[in-house]
Amino acid sequence: MGDIRCNLSRLLGERRITQRKLSEISGLSLYTINKLYNEKWEGVGRKTLVKLCETLGVQVGELFEYVNETDQKGLRKPLLTTGKQEDSTPKIG
Repeated sequence: MGDIRCNLSRLLGERRITQRKLSEISGLSLYTINKLYNEKWEGVGRKTLVKLCETLGVQVGELFEYVNETDQKGLRKPLLTTGKQEDSTPKIG
């Protein structure tokens, strides 16, 4: 099973912005920013996403990414395919 990774740590590092400064600029709590920064979050509200995207000038897809557990090995295989079925994998389309 894969996971969703938050790239806030990388984005702040690239911009040389501290968590505290992001909190001041965005109006988000330092607690919320710290949870995202340290990958300790469980869910993110719409308003939080909007504030982060507006403040950092990024799209949601730059802030978060899906990471398949096999991506590191280069063996990523989707659960659903749109092409010819080779086994019992459901076909979409």
